[in-house]
Amino acid sequence: MLRALTSALRLPGPWRSLRTRGCASHGATGDPEIQVRALTGRDQGADLKEREQMSEAEVGIFVQRLRGLMNEIAAFPAPTIAAMDGFALGGGLELALACDLRVAAASSAVMGLIETTRGLLPGAGGTQRLPRCLGVALAKELIFTGRRLSGAQAQALGLVNHAVSQNEEGNAAYHRALELAQEILPQAPIAVRLGKVAIDRGMEVDIASGMAIEGICYAQNIPTQDRLEGMAAFREKRPPRFVGK
Repeated sequence: MLRALTSALRLPGPWRSLRTRGCASHGATGDPEIQVRALTGRDQGADLKEREQMSEAEVGIFVQRLRGLMNEIAAFPAPTIAAMDGFALGGGLELALACDLRVAAASSAVMGLIETTRGLLPGAGGTQRLPRCLGVALAKELIFTGRRLSGAQAQALGLVNHAVSQNEEGNAAYHRALELAQEILPQAPIAVRLGKVAIDRGMEVDIASGMAIEGICYAQNIPTQDRLEGMAAFREKRPPRFVGK
């Protein structure tokens, strides 16, 4: 069992970036680190009116690709944060659930797995991720009823980490998510990455196996330069300078 877990939990190599376009974030050299843009025209997709014109085979392929995208986001080694300032219904909420953390505008954000109100059911991971977030009974209630929640209601249920008052620009959740990312950024990258692995993989198994996964992740972190730097910084009473090695 432990041998199999060790093989499965080896730290991944360089991550293959998601197939997106446009620049949203720049590294020290000015090259784009993360690329995103809203699709327009015939490519704007994920529209129920468009889905209505698809054949059964086309719908199956569409949902399969959508599920694959969600799984890629969930498996991304760095922390991911979803910012919801407006509507996140159906696939929009499933996209947010694939992220590690969620931030929403308290009043203007509207979210829900509303598929049952359209004769559908969540097909991009919602039936699996929502119960892990809220518990089985509450997840069933929200999916069965197709209920919509405000950001404030979602925070009260534990569906989002933070709910913030909307600003005039309509991007308050985005700015709170950015602040949260900046709070994570100074921490040891490998430790954060392994912490994500330990949590995600541990949630899928019993407590004993989860403890074994945690132990494997901890053991992988022991020989890192960052661990030694963290201990030295504590001893010398100075901020640590982590390098991701």
